[in-house]
Amino acid sequence: MRWLFQALGVAVLVLAAWFAGLLWYADRIPATPAEGEDAADAIVVLTGGRGRLSEGLRLLAEGRGKKLFVSGVYRGIDVDALLQLARQKPDDVECCITIGYAADNTAGNARETAEWMRAVGSRSLLLVTANYHMPRSLLEFHRALPDIRIVPHPVFPAAFKRDCWWCGRNSLLLVASEFHKYLAALAGLSSPGAVRG
Repeated sequence: MRWLFQALGVAVLVLAAWFAGLLWYADRIPATPAEGEDAADAIVVLTGGRGRLSEGLRLLAEGRGKKLFVSGVYRGIDVDALLQLARQKPDDVECCITIGYAADNTAGNARETAEWMRAVGSRSLLLVTANYHMPRSLLEFHRALPDIRIVPHPVFPAAFKRDCWWCGRNSLLLVASEFHKYLAALAGLSSPGAVRG
């Protein structure tokens, strides 16, 4: 019986540590839009969710960055198609947009962006992604671009309720999933060079 109680005690401690970590991660998810941030050399949008591309294009149109890099786009999608999706006029911003096709995860986004940043000589970026994805994105980007100033610019998907993430099953599972991926990235277990094709 002693080993059973010891096992239960260990299980309770592990569960408590996991829950505390989950709360810590959820607290790191941005709750409000970025305000008063400086402009940067470039704007980087990570594909995979609604509102990211349109926000990146808005920042570009406002002159918050000189170039826009969209990372993780499926092959076959070009700038015109992206602008149509975002309902932008091509002649307004098309000249300043580059599309990256190599990345298929966040670590790949960071590596792909690092290569592009070196190619264009940019030294700072506004990072546009969903608020729940921002902590892991910043971890991967700081690792891949240690000498680059990275300014987080979160977007807020309507389906994700940050202030009550535990209230609904979908938001709870999303935060738990992102927390687990964050731990994997922190341990260096995320793929550093995932590419398509």
